[in-house]
This record gives sequence, C-alpha cells and structure tokens, in this order.
Amino acid sequence: MFKKILIALAIIVIGIQFIPVDRSNPPITQEINTPERVSIILETSCYDCHSNETNWPWYAYVAPVSFFVAGDVNTARKHLNFSEWDKYDEKRKSKKLDGIVELVEKGVMPLSSYTFLHTDAKMNPEKVKIIKDWVVSTESENEPVRYKKDKEIEND
Repeated sequence: MFKKILIALAIIVIGIQFIPVDRSNPPITQEINTPERVSIILETSCYDCHSNETNWPWYAYVAPVSFFVAGDVNTARKHLNFSEWDKYDEKRKSKKLDGIVELVEKGVMPLSSYTFLHTDAKMNPEKVKIIKDWVVSTESENEPVRYKKDKEIEND
C-alpha cells in the first residue's frame, strides 16, 4: 500500500511540472523616475514582483512552488507596476506612492516570504526613511494634500 502511495505521489509531482505557468516579463512602457538611491532600493526590494523586470529564480520553474511565485508576481503587478508607471494618472500615482510608504513603514512590504530567500531585499529603518523622504519630496513638487504626519515630521 505504501509503495502505491509513493508511486501515485511521484506521478502527480512529475505530472504537475507540465502545467504551464506564465513567467513572462511584458515590455516596459515607462519606468518610474527616481533618484539613484531610491532606484537601488526599489530594484532590490520591489522590482522582482512590482515590475516587468522580474528575475525568475530556479524555484519559480518547479511546481507547485512555481504556481505561488507566478501568482504573487501577477497579483503584485496588478497592484503596482513600476514598469508601467505611465498607465497611472497623477491622482493614482499619488495614491500608489502613499501606499508604498504605508506598507514599508508597517513592514508589510516586501513580503516576508520573499525576504526569507532574498535577505538583501529587507527594509531597514534607513531604507524606509529614504523612501519616505522621496515620497514627501515628490509630494511637495506636485503639491497634493497627502501625508500630513510626514509634513509635521518634516517641519521638526
């Protein structure tokens, strides 16, 4: 009985390897324009999921992990895609930037499941401050009313 179960599991594991998974990187229409130090953080901590420049690691080619990785990337791109920044109007860009600050401050992004294997992607307080300062400076250039708490901090 045990041998039959192992054979069945082996057939299933081999069989699911043939289920197609989309690991494409669509064309870049316009990248977000940021200062170099912000760009480095975004590329290291965000781009594998939130851009069309995903570096697909080896485990993204092995089912069932490949299903989760591709699903996470596709979901992330739907929420925010730095490679298609031109598709957002100014109001939406503003909301996306606010969301970035909120999620990195809370430690929600990047996902812990990602940083577990990509330790260089972890956000530390210095990186969070760089991102936050950049968003605040972008805010002052475009003058939308956002992040009142940041303005208070900025005036200290």
